[in-house]
Amino acid sequence: MLKKTALTLAVFGALSSAFQARALEPLRVAADPVPHAQILAYIQTIDPQLKLKVIEIPNGVNSNELLVHGDVDANYFQHLPYLKSQEQALGQPLAVAATVHIEPLGIYSRRHKSFAAVPEKGTVAVPNNVTNLSRALYLLQDNGLIRLKPGFKDPAADQATPKDIAENPKQLKILEIESPQIPRALDDVDLAVINGNYALEAGLVPAKDALGLEKAEHNPYANILVTTPKLQNDPRIAQLAKDLTSPQVAKYISDHFQGSVIPVGDAKP
Repeated sequence: MLKKTALTLAVFGALSSAFQARALEPLRVAADPVPHAQILAYIQTIDPQLKLKVIEIPNGVNSNELLVHGDVDANYFQHLPYLKSQEQALGQPLAVAATVHIEPLGIYSRRHKSFAAVPEKGTVAVPNNVTNLSRALYLLQDNGLIRLKPGFKDPAADQATPKDIAENPKQLKILEIESPQIPRALDDVDLAVINGNYALEAGLVPAKDALGLEKAEHNPYANILVTTPKLQNDPRIAQLAKDLTSPQVAKYISDHFQGSVIPVGDAKP
């Protein structure tokens, strides 16, 4: 019995030491350069005791694959509908540690000043991944450009594709393009539906430049901090989640991005 107790204490001590050692290591967080890495950089100025290694992810790199393979400890770039689709694709459950901000999806144009000016058979660039394609179609519907079939009422639950368009009065041509490439297509299309982070990276100001912008209210696409189930109780994750959802960081987001990125606390329920 004494030997068993001693063994248990030894194992517990080893695990405790390993846990403490890991807690002293920088937390590796994969993030999009804008606005996510900028927000994390601000956190490093207000909470220097939290050691972060922010890894800015280039286009085409799947941050969830990095997380599943243990190359990073957390990522901060995505919304919940996208995460759910990734969990299915990767066959791995992940854990949401914090819900932080909303980047409203926007419709932009360099050719037209209003939707009324968009011609018959005009071209519309939309994201080609499942969740953001659906999101774009709902935004086009909200702005009166198309009408989806009657069964499509909940953007978070009812994923739409171009085949689900019931009415298209201007016979708009929907072009599915890789999300990061859409800003480059602005000169070549009549309208472009662009994710907030890519719009900001391209020098656009969503709150000012978009012809149509998602509403923050009841928006299911808030950006989240994601980690693995194994790390969800890590004190570094808990501290980062606390910082990301703090009033100080919310004020930074509101002041710095001027309505182009919206803290979840500022979005009315």
